[in-house]
Amino acid sequence: MAKVTVEEAQQLKVGPGFQLADVDPASTPGVDEDDLDEAFHQFDEDLEDLQECLHANAVAGTPGTGSVLLVLQGMDTSGKGGIVKHVISSVMDIQGVRVKAFGAPTKEEAEHDFLWRIRPHAPEPGQVVVFDRSHYEDVLVQRVKLMASREEIARRYEAIVDFESELAAQGTKIVKVMPHISRDFQKDNLRKRIENPKKHWKYSRGDIEDRALWSQYMAAYQSALTRTSTSEAPWYCVPSDNKQYCRTVVKTLLYDALTSLDLSWPESDFDPEEELRRLEQS
Repeated sequence: MAKVTVEEAQQLKVGPGFQLADVDPASTPGVDEDDLDEAFHQFDEDLEDLQECLHANAVAGTPGTGSVLLVLQGMDTSGKGGIVKHVISSVMDIQGVRVKAFGAPTKEEAEHDFLWRIRPHAPEPGQVVVFDRSHYEDVLVQRVKLMASREEIARRYEAIVDFESELAAQGTKIVKVMPHISRDFQKDNLRKRIENPKKHWKYSRGDIEDRALWSQYMAAYQSALTRTSTSEAPWYCVPSDNKQYCRTVVKTLLYDALTSLDLSWPESDFDPEEELRRLEQS
């Protein structure tokens, strides 16, 4: 069976010497494009069981129940929403999943430290939480658009590392994914949004303005990824011109994160045989 193995997915981790410019957004490392449909479903049953087991432990009040945080941060049209739809919603039990999208800060949020609005949405035990855009907006958009000083951006890198270290210490497995697309691929996606009335709600006139800042955004991503990729909260730069490939890798990384929690089903507080007898007599 064609698959993207955990070992192959780990090769996409941002580590020493990483250069965003060296990553080909059109590549599909570890699997041929013709095999992606098969590879995409390789972990479906495992993910369903693992996530249900995680949620079950939280419901049962099992001490030390962990959680998972998936951070999705990429350029417009890079497929973040598609990952939520095709990887999370289609496989996992919505009872144990939360998705939070962070846009521009509100007036109230802007009056506080940038992590103030993020902390209340951190995973609780037993949950899989997805940030569709995240606290990284404040070291990407605000850097590119000169909304914060260099000194403040540098402080935020350190604050992010500390925040994610706190989450990891509390039992949260953190997976951060940058779906990396090419500028030409984004152009094609934006054209489709403009041409299709059903997609107009996804389009903003500012999307084209941001394209003029592409090189600045790539420099900002280079800094953010290298400054905040740690052993506790690693970044994965995933080629994403082929969205099915990116979704397949994300499934593999989630499988690895959930497996690393070393889950087991909570023990029952009743005798199944006795309950079956009671059921038959009812």
